[in-house]
Amino acid sequence: MHVEIKTNSVKPLRLTFGHLARRFGDKQATRYQEATYDLQPSVNFHYKPLWDPEFDMYDRRRTAIVMKDWYALKDPRQYYYGSYTIARAKWQEAQERQIEFLEKRGLLLNLPVETREAITFSLVTLRHYEWGANTNNAHMSAYGWGAAITQATMMNCMDRLGIAQHLSKIGLLIDGNTGKSLVTAKRFWMDAPEWQGMRREMENMFVTRDWFELFVAQNLVADGLVYPLFYQQLDSQMAALDGSFLSLIADFPLRWYDECGKWVDSVIKVAAAESEENQKLLSAWIAKWRAVHAAALTTIAARVMGEHAGQAVANVLDVFDARIKKLGLARGSL
Repeated sequence: MHVEIKTNSVKPLRLTFGHLARRFGDKQATRYQEATYDLQPSVNFHYKPLWDPEFDMYDRRRTAIVMKDWYALKDPRQYYYGSYTIARAKWQEAQERQIEFLEKRGLLLNLPVETREAITFSLVTLRHYEWGANTNNAHMSAYGWGAAITQATMMNCMDRLGIAQHLSKIGLLIDGNTGKSLVTAKRFWMDAPEWQGMRREMENMFVTRDWFELFVAQNLVADGLVYPLFYQQLDSQMAALDGSFLSLIADFPLRWYDECGKWVDSVIKVAAAESEENQKLLSAWIAKWRAVHAAALTTIAARVMGEHAGQAVANVLDVFDARIKKLGLARGSL
């Protein structure tokens, strides 16, 4: 008996979802495209928000920035939920190994008292800054337009909680898991004169209604000054005095800042290139928030870096200004 087996292939009528085919053509879409493009609700909102009745539930007018296509603000990292969680799980494993290394050898607990106090005043207190950044990115996610930007800000929102936890662990390593450093750091954030400028500007960002201005203020300007100052300039100074232990502490936040910066720069560059009006508005926002954040950080740097504070802040501002120029925003507008 002879059995002949034949195979038939069925050609699909369409290779991807209709909304993706209309945007990219009828071809297989990437996971990032499927999880991102054209997901923003745009019709049938049914009612106006009672707390903000002049706008729709989702409204392009919630920012002064104007884009023909908000999905042009795509994430160069191509993060969607799956790829994001996988990437952060790997980082978490590496971070835990670093913390375990520091804890087993008591590298932070055995530091001089002055050095531990300086770390508590600067880095551990930053956990409250990260909480504020978490709140600000939650606002961007709630009121932004287009899933390309809002899903990325929500991922950034959760990243800030992770960094706050990282800084809390540093405090526990310093005080032998008593929690005293966390209490002290909160007191610094609430009452120390040097921190009140940064705290004031954080609260000013809390009440900034334009979500894209908040994106500029928090993710571009504030982070663009805070991270290089605390994790690079302060690291270099402490390494000269007490060794390179701080480099282990700063490794995770710095790697995150470098990665996140690529996304922030991409968003700003695309928005600035969209129109001259966008470019002028972004430049004005950057100038405004650069001035106040630089003044706030100068007083903190003077406390922890002493006579080196002026040069450290100047170095950070020089790097930041060069970054802004590369984004297509004129240096003269700063």
